[in-house]
This record gives sequence, structure tokens and C-alpha cells, in this order.
Amino acid sequence: MSATRKAKQFLVAIVKLLIVGGAFYFIYDRLAHNNGLDWKLLLETLKQEDSFLIAGLLLILTFLNRFLEIIKWQNLASVIQPISLGRSAKEVLAAVTVALFTPNGIGEYAAKAMYYKKDEAGEIVFLNLICNGIQLIIAVIVGMTGLFYFNYSYPSLSGSLAFGILGAVVLLFVLFFSARKITIKGYSLQRLGEKINAMPKKAHQKNIFLAVLRYLTIMHQYHLLFLLFGTTLPYPLLMATIAATYFLGSSIPNLQFLDFAVKGSVSIFFFGALGVNDWIVVFTATLIWLLNTVLPVIAGSYFVFTFKPISEHSE
Repeated sequence: MSATRKAKQFLVAIVKLLIVGGAFYFIYDRLAHNNGLDWKLLLETLKQEDSFLIAGLLLILTFLNRFLEIIKWQNLASVIQPISLGRSAKEVLAAVTVALFTPNGIGEYAAKAMYYKKDEAGEIVFLNLICNGIQLIIAVIVGMTGLFYFNYSYPSLSGSLAFGILGAVVLLFVLFFSARKITIKGYSLQRLGEKINAMPKKAHQKNIFLAVLRYLTIMHQYHLLFLLFGTTLPYPLLMATIAATYFLGSSIPNLQFLDFAVKGSVSIFFFGALGVNDWIVVFTATLIWLLNTVLPVIAGSYFVFTFKPISEHSE
């Protein structure tokens, strides 16, 4: 074994340790220094009637949320080459772990590309963009609808602010389509559109269907947690508020390990207007983060440790 190869393997091992060690440190730090959490309240809540049924359903939805994402990625990655469900799970969970340190989870793109040849990296980034893009579009459409329903029922935002948010979203879409012919280093939105249209229709249809299911799964995770903590708001209003806060919370640039804090801060404003206690909102945001980010990171850490660069597979 050459010295260069040994050095490369040592560097890869150090990077793996930094990623996994950093992930667990950030998780510990967020939980240990969050003074808004009182775990005794959670234990008391779990002693209530029907709490274990709700908790069981919540765990099922937690598994379903990540499982749907794994199927989504298997469907899209198979546009390049067919991959197994197991390989898709490995790539998705490892990517979640790496994404923990990056703004809005952008590290996920690089992490998935590492599992493919260099000449396929661009395609993998593109497919991951499609995977996340449809999820974002659904969150925007439903979130905007929920925001206006909430504001109609409980006027908390001034009319100018509400329409300002709507105007900003519309403006972004107008700019997006008007700039489609602008080319930067050979890439343009028009070319992106052509690549999207060139994909098999079945892949798009399955991606949209799975994205809708996953969105509903996430929304009902929130719903079950609010039920667990005794929130008795009407279902339409509760779901509209969840959709609005999820949309606005996701729109704010942040690091993945701070995701619960950002969404929690936005949620406190909206749910506070509905008379929901702040501790319930904070606990809900934190538990969603634990279930949808921390648990996958724990599983993904194993795949980060066992990751081998493409060059080593052929040796």
C-alpha cells in the first residue's frame, strides 16, 4: 500500500470521526442547554390515558416519514442506475448525518454524490434537487393556504404583511421563469426545465405521489404531538397553523441542528395567538427534531463510518 493511499485513508477516517463526533456533540449541546424543556412534564403527559396509543402512532409516522424519503430517492436514483432499497437507505441516512452541519441541509447533495462516480455527480445533484424541490413546492402551496386560513380565523398579521408574503412568493416565481434563459457557466433554468422534462413521466408521478404522502406524514406528526399535549383546537385550524408555521420556519435559512429552534420560534408566535402554552410548542418542535433528524443521524452515523470512496470499491 502506497504512502499516498495510506494518507488518503487516514484523512477519510478523520473526516468520518469529525462528522459523527460533531453530530453527537451538537445534539447533546442543543438538548443539554435548552432551558425551555422540562422532561418531567413529558413523563407526566405519557402517563395520561391514550398517550401510549398516540405515541405508538407517532413512532409509526416517524418510520414512515423516512421510509418514504428512501423510496423517493430509490425512484429518482434509478433514473441513472437501478439501486436497491437498502442502498437507498444507506445513502439517505448518511446524507442526513452530513447535512446536520450545513445551511438548510445543503451538505446532503455532496454526501449522496460521494456514492457515485465523478461523471455522475452532476446528475445526482440534479436528482436530489428534484427530490427536495417537489417537497418545497408542496410546503409553499399548502403553507400559504394555511397562512391565509389562519389569518382569516385569527387576524394576527396585518393585511399588508400577509399580502407582502404572498407578493414575495409570487415575485420569486416570476423571477424564476423570467430568468430561465440566463446562462451561467453553461447552465440555465431553461436547460434545467429541459432536463426535468426529459426524465421518465413515471418517475415524476411517483416522486410527486410520495412527496405528498411524506408531507401529510410530517404534518400529522405535529398533529399527534399537539393531541398528546392536550391541545384541542379544531382539526382544520390546527392543520392550517401547522402548515403555515412549517412553511415559514423552513423558509428561514438555518443549520439543520438548529432547525427545531427556528421552527419553534415561529410556532410560538402563531400558536400563542391560539392560546397554546409556549412549553407545548417548544416540546413539539424539539420532539419533531429528535424524531425526524436525530434518530436518522444516529442510524446514518454507521453508514458514514462504513463509507468507502468509489476508488476503493474496485480494489
